[in-house]
Amino acid sequence: MRALLVVNPAATTTSARTRDVLAHALASDLKLEVAATEYRGHARDLARQAAEGGEIELVVALGGDGTVNEVVNGLLHNGPDPEGLPKLAVVPGGSTNVFARALGLPNDPVEATGALLDALREGSSRTVGLGRVSGTPGTADEGVPARWFTFCAGLGFDAGVVGRVEQQREIGKRSTHALYIRQMVRQFLAEPSRRGGSITLERPGEDPVTDLAIAIVCNTAPWTYLGNRPVYASPRASFDTALDVLGLSRLSTAAVTRIAAQLLRSTPERGPHGKHATSLHDLTDFTLHSQAPLPFQVDGDHLGLRISATFSGVRRALRVIV
Repeated sequence: MRALLVVNPAATTTSARTRDVLAHALASDLKLEVAATEYRGHARDLARQAAEGGEIELVVALGGDGTVNEVVNGLLHNGPDPEGLPKLAVVPGGSTNVFARALGLPNDPVEATGALLDALREGSSRTVGLGRVSGTPGTADEGVPARWFTFCAGLGFDAGVVGRVEQQREIGKRSTHALYIRQMVRQFLAEPSRRGGSITLERPGEDPVTDLAIAIVCNTAPWTYLGNRPVYASPRASFDTALDVLGLSRLSTAAVTRIAAQLLRSTPERGPHGKHATSLHDLTDFTLHSQAPLPFQVDGDHLGLRISATFSGVRRALRVIV
């Protein structure tokens, strides 16, 4: 099988030596080309070239969730075609690796490479559904390019936390769970929508859900990890269904404390709940509108401020080796 290995040399949890060892192991079973990313968006460009070139059968992403997201957006630049496009494989190299772990892969890159080689030898793969978000027609954001995402998107508080973490990383801080927690506290203290939100969720044939302070869109479960602990915002979310949404209508100290405790205790059977929490399952098409610009993120990548975003849940969008 002819394959392209897309390597992020800035991946948080791998060294140059480790990446060389992993590439050598993959090359023992694959006709492998290796390309290291050199700029933001490079992984997307490399994957798009592989998809349009017609010769590459497999693209392997070695990096964190951001690298995986770029590769997926490159592969699906011209739309989903799970049988015609190159397959995707992932070797986790980031700090959290939500997509890889949600697929059931080990979080250690060496063990994940072994699991990938076993899956290739056995011909084991599956199709996964993905989320797609674009600008909403008739709004200031209508010209925003569409973006695919693998595990989550968010409008409001959680995206603000992601933005703060990215600012810290740009000045040299390591991406750690402690860094996320510190920035979460700072975002909460600066949050303007503690007692009522400005977000409205609209979907065809249903009454709108109004006054949300935060909207978390999940394509799979868990939503994220704290170390080895999975955190479930929408436990029923799955790669086999469309999109789930957790909306919170209040961010007071009491409400946030309660929701945080529920998230830490969350399980595959039970996530956040209560009068300030709205959970929606298996949504194919919906739009989030905000009365004021709010932070927006997909797959842990902060995309600036948005007042509106239109979402689609696309089943069977991509074939993954697993």
